[in-house]
Amino acid sequence: METFAWDKNFLTGIESVDSQHHQLVDLFNELNESLFSTDTNREEIIEKAFESVVDYTHYHFTDEEALMEGAGVDPRHIDIHKALHDQFVEQVKALWTQREIIANNPEVFVGFLTSWLGMHILGVDQSLARQIRRVREGMDPAHAWELEGSAQDNSTQALLKMINQLYKVLTVQNTKLAEANTQLEDRVRLRTEELAQANADLIQANRQLEAFSRTDGLLQIANRAYFDEQLELACAQSSRRGETIGLLMIDVDYFKRYNDTYGHQAGDDCLRAVANAIRQTLSRKTDLLARYGGEELAVILPDTDQRGVALMAERVVQAVAALDLPHEKSDAASHVTVSVGGVSAIAAESGATEDLIAKADAALYDAKNGGRNRFVMAH
Repeated sequence: METFAWDKNFLTGIESVDSQHHQLVDLFNELNESLFSTDTNREEIIEKAFESVVDYTHYHFTDEEALMEGAGVDPRHIDIHKALHDQFVEQVKALWTQREIIANNPEVFVGFLTSWLGMHILGVDQSLARQIRRVREGMDPAHAWELEGSAQDNSTQALLKMINQLYKVLTVQNTKLAEANTQLEDRVRLRTEELAQANADLIQANRQLEAFSRTDGLLQIANRAYFDEQLELACAQSSRRGETIGLLMIDVDYFKRYNDTYGHQAGDDCLRAVANAIRQTLSRKTDLLARYGGEELAVILPDTDQRGVALMAERVVQAVAALDLPHEKSDAASHVTVSVGGVSAIAAESGATEDLIAKADAALYDAKNGGRNRFVMAH
């Protein structure tokens, strides 16, 4: 039974690290199989599998720490990374020694190991890989570390999918632990309560990860995946109720020139300011602002007619212009501006999302051809 499935999303781009991660995945899956084994020599198989995991984890940690030192990664990251390694060793040993007094212990142990492995590969090691790449490209290690504060969530979807697979197991585990608390002696009860708290923390972390998976890391608005999901739902509701649905496609004018002139950090700041200005024009909780891709944003406006969509498009253009962010290379104005394409329609029963996006995109194209810093409504 493969609990943790290896996926290309787990690759960091560092060959030695990726190879070791793949080996860890295989060893964790072997341990998982042994925990659910019904063989007569089950305990011997489990002990052997566990020793293999511990030995290889120690080798991986040692090699990874040497890699960090050799690559010149910022000491702040190295300290955090090493502390997480030490913490894992302590936790896994403690959990292993207590496994005999934990109800449903295979699920408990597998849930912990698999969750940790996903966070290790998709979290701290992805961050390490990004920093190493930046340092090798000539960036100062301190700057590479600080950039991680605004790193995008390119791996979060895979992490969330993996943790959701464990949700059912963890729910059963919590129930079993609660039953065990009333039966075990005080010493055991205290230990299981600590595990129950750890599980509660994990559930809370899962909720945070779910919210994170819906959010663009740079702009702190909905990401493309969540936009696609919500547009599909809004179109279904529009078709079912016969209500109009509005869509705005928004593009920052001459953004490549802005990046080339002021630098990518300034470009990121510009996109954040634009997104915040547009967000403030939305007055309903049902309206959704999302990053569609690059410098292009989108707004879903449920139950909004042609006039309402046009009004929102005009507000967006005006709100961004009011920021008065200098843009000396723009042919549209002396400041940052946006072009907007809008559409309002009752969604068809099939192909509605593609049709709405195509019409809004066509209107956006007309806005650009018309001189930019304006909106155009699809007919």
